[in-house]
Amino acid sequence: MTRTPSEWGFTSLTVHNDHLSGVEAGGIHKPLHTSVQFGYGSSAELVGVFQGSLGGFNYARQGTPTTAALETCITRMEGGRGTVSFASGMAAISAVFTTLLKAGDHLVASRFIFGNTNSLLGTLQGLGIRVSLVDATEVANVEAALTRETRMVFVETIANPGTQIADLEGIGALCAAKKLVFVVDNTVTSPWAFQPAKIGASLVVNSLTKSIGGHGDALGGAVTDTGNFDWSDYPNIFPAYRKGDAGNWGLTQIKKKALRDMGAALSPDAAHRIAIGAETLALRMKAASGNAQALAEFLAGHPAVAAVHYPGLASHPQHERAKRLFRCASWQLSFELADEADCLPFIDRLSLPIIATGLGDTRTLIIPVAHTIFWEMGPERRESMGIADSLIRVSVGIEEREDILADFAAALERR
Repeated sequence: MTRTPSEWGFTSLTVHNDHLSGVEAGGIHKPLHTSVQFGYGSSAELVGVFQGSLGGFNYARQGTPTTAALETCITRMEGGRGTVSFASGMAAISAVFTTLLKAGDHLVASRFIFGNTNSLLGTLQGLGIRVSLVDATEVANVEAALTRETRMVFVETIANPGTQIADLEGIGALCAAKKLVFVVDNTVTSPWAFQPAKIGASLVVNSLTKSIGGHGDALGGAVTDTGNFDWSDYPNIFPAYRKGDAGNWGLTQIKKKALRDMGAALSPDAAHRIAIGAETLALRMKAASGNAQALAEFLAGHPAVAAVHYPGLASHPQHERAKRLFRCASWQLSFELADEADCLPFIDRLSLPIIATGLGDTRTLIIPVAHTIFWEMGPERRESMGIADSLIRVSVGIEEREDILADFAAALERR
């Protein structure tokens, strides 16, 4: 029996995203639209586009046909209502915080978060937004931090680099009951492995640079509205955006304030590259997470390794949660050597991984965490996040598994 597109699986919908929406001249992919300006046949049409009564584009800072096609793809991936794309993942996260929060508001966030996001939270506090960092692996810690001024809760699915997993279901239920915006960064898991909409997330953030683009050749970020949150109850929506369907108010404000006013626009070239990369997301996630699982098991059994942090291991504190929620434990793992002083020399003995700061690439990437991306925050903050001075983060790629394991085995023996 023939299946309609509404019944297709994740990869089928992603691969045929452009075709389903209609492509100029019968093309398979949405072409690159490099125009900055867009002309109309009458002033009334242009006014309609500006005021939102007509669809269309007015200036590339707020979107192009190429970025719009990618946004449709991400929305389908996340099972959401709509998506806005940005120049990077950090631009997407910044857009959520700076357009939906104001001085006097309170944000509760996981203390196990990406270093740059942690830095951004410090900036928010300088703007008068109070931030509480909690151990979000237990919903009780989130609830204990709530105040009358709390507007939002922010977590990552799998923390970078410690791999802690927030109590996503519990926090989703709490935020629904308290009418709080629940923001989930889905970058490490990806929409293929997990859809935060299913546990009550209001907004989902993805760094498109990582899992979705996946080839280290384009920066990008996205914010997806899941349709779970009632924006008519949210006090920080500007009067100008309280028009029409209230379900659109949040994303409209994010788009208008962050793209039109702040200018963090995704380029058409990057959008095109990311859209092509997205077609193989499921294939890459399966391969990379399988490799990560094998590497984690190997490292966990090696006498030169003191600790391995990977949700796919039964020893991980949130292993059962990961099994219940995620299709895979993802490509990210971290570990500590028994000889802490061997951290940097060990990395230099490896030949296959690339020593680099990125994540979610087809290539295996490795980095000493405390010495680099988490250096600026200082030892006390690192300790509160469970980041040891000798912690090594690995973003496992899609190379042959035997090659990855052999290289790590050889580097561990050559001490």
